[in-house]
Amino acid sequence: MNDPDVCLDPLLIAALLLVATAFAACSGLLIAQLGLQRVFSIAPCLEAAPATDPPDTSLCVVIPAYNEAANIGACLSSVLASDPPCRDWRVLVVDDDSTDATAERARLTAAECEAAEPLFELLVAGPRPSGERWVGKNWACTRAMEQVRSHWVLFIDADVRLQPQALRRALAQAMREQADLFSLAPRLGCGCLAEWMVQPIMASLLGLGFPIEATNDPASEVAFAAGPFMLFRRCAYEAIGGHRALASEVVEDLALARGIKAGGFRLRYLLGLDAVDLRMYADLPSLWEGWTKNWLIGLDRNVGKALGAAAVVVLMFSSPWLLLPSAVVLLRVLPQLSFWWLLLLGLSLLGIGQQLALRFWQQRRFDVPLTNWWLMGAGGLLLGAIGPVSVWRTLTGRGWTWKGRQLG
Repeated sequence: MNDPDVCLDPLLIAALLLVATAFAACSGLLIAQLGLQRVFSIAPCLEAAPATDPPDTSLCVVIPAYNEAANIGACLSSVLASDPPCRDWRVLVVDDDSTDATAERARLTAAECEAAEPLFELLVAGPRPSGERWVGKNWACTRAMEQVRSHWVLFIDADVRLQPQALRRALAQAMREQADLFSLAPRLGCGCLAEWMVQPIMASLLGLGFPIEATNDPASEVAFAAGPFMLFRRCAYEAIGGHRALASEVVEDLALARGIKAGGFRLRYLLGLDAVDLRMYADLPSLWEGWTKNWLIGLDRNVGKALGAAAVVVLMFSSPWLLLPSAVVLLRVLPQLSFWWLLLLGLSLLGIGQQLALRFWQQRRFDVPLTNWWLMGAGGLLLGAIGPVSVWRTLTGRGWTWKGRQLG
């Protein structure tokens, strides 16, 4: 004869596991919200533009571009429309052997902005040296530095858009704080559906995961910089070997930041959310390629951390959306455990509410609209897949590309 209590034990265990999962998701989201509030309450920010005249120094803004015909016009226009950051400044676009109309679009934009030499110059980087491994933008930046003689050099990406006072604010503060590398964290923008799914989550993870406080502490070995906006004192850049010294580094911004700190130079990493906008990906394929390129490397090539982080993202952002309909179905199918299914339903709704609260916080803090906030569950699943794929591609070199160029 079967004992009903014994028969229920496996179901009860399953119910407890589902409730524990929902509780863990809610706890993780709460920790993330509190952590983000703490980080951004103490993080240094880019200061307002000085009221004084531009400083008597020189600056070269370098924009490396590979197949950026869709981006280079808007990027270059924003730079050329900047308030003069100093008395002697210019913009150098480096065409990294593009196969599209990047160079033509850069020339056309400069003409439309009535920018001619010496303010604007286009450099064709040419093919990369045979027999040498050059990845990413390292070759284009190295070629640019063969011509740069300014006291300061700023590297920005073609998918960056600058506010009119961004250059002036950054240069003035870098000089005042005696920085050798002055990097600004940009505001991540979204356009396509894939970005709305992933980028708000990534913005939260980046805010939590990268120690701004330790990076700005000269006594700490921790170093980080945002590749889309890196302002160097040229003599410090050259002292650490620049991009040429790390030709094969895929994530060159981290390597340069570590080089600056290891060399005894001053690193400053600040929030520039009201000055620098970044739209990273135009569609799902480019987002998939970009994040699978960076995920493992951004987590110090630690396979455990990479897989664990992907699992945590799924837990926090996807499990509430998956458990909510499960709870509704289980209430009807197994009413004898209704207490646990109601608890599961409540925790799932709480987790979804916390995600909405997180997006409200991002809206207030970063001016990121609530558009498609309900896609965060699908975004968690996408990032959960990106983690293991990044591990596979990075370790094997198979499919590990950026804009079609092989990295491994």
